[in-house]
Amino acid sequence: MHEEPFRWVEAIANRREYIEDQLAPGSPIVALGFRDGILLFTLSRERQKIFEIYDRIALGGIGHPGDLERLRLTAIELASTEGFARSADDVALRRLANYSLSPALKAAFEQIYGPPFLARLLFAELGRGAAPNLFLRLDYDGSIRTNGGSFARTFEDFGVIAGKQNAITQMESFLRAQKHSGLSLADTLHLAARTWSVGHLALSAEPDAALPDAARAEEHLREQLAHASVEAAVLEKDAPLAATYRALADDEVRAILL
Repeated sequence: MHEEPFRWVEAIANRREYIEDQLAPGSPIVALGFRDGILLFTLSRERQKIFEIYDRIALGGIGHPGDLERLRLTAIELASTEGFARSADDVALRRLANYSLSPALKAAFEQIYGPPFLARLLFAELGRGAAPNLFLRLDYDGSIRTNGGSFARTFEDFGVIAGKQNAITQMESFLRAQKHSGLSLADTLHLAARTWSVGHLALSAEPDAALPDAARAEEHLREQLAHASVEAAVLEKDAPLAATYRALADDEVRAILL
């Protein structure tokens, strides 16, 4: 009987290692606050990775497509139910993540005889009025990381995810040195694309590798643009309708980046 807790801890460690290995190739996703709202950006080769969830909430995800779809539909259902039962203004990303999605992911991860979610999620919520934007990273084990602004953490108007932790770290380090909150959409697209390139290069680099220089990141971006689709969307502050999400066409983005 004394071996049972050890076996559970060992099983959890093995499960974490397996999931991290499965997520490792995942293409980075970048979300940036800018002058007119929030931009979400990635490059993909096979399937959609950026989605609308509710009026002011969007989602980017990497992982198994079946698990991403289950989590996307769950998030949409939860937000829609909250909006219908109370009001659209009551739908809040923090409540959605903290009280519903995070517990479900944690339970699935720790039940070692059932399948975990192979997913890493990035949510973006457009702030109302003068309220700041919220960026929230939700992992397969239910852990949550937000963009600060409380508990003595500096507020950061961005969020990123990638298949490996070193790629996330490098993208965050790169963005902390940039000023983007007042940029136009075109300039924000350029910054998001460079950030994506930094993260994508880190997927195949050593964990402690230095940030690539601007020329290397730009060269890598152009190489990847030749073989992948651009996926981007914005949450617009001045949208004419309650729904603020607008997908950007591949051609529209390429005309700006190239």
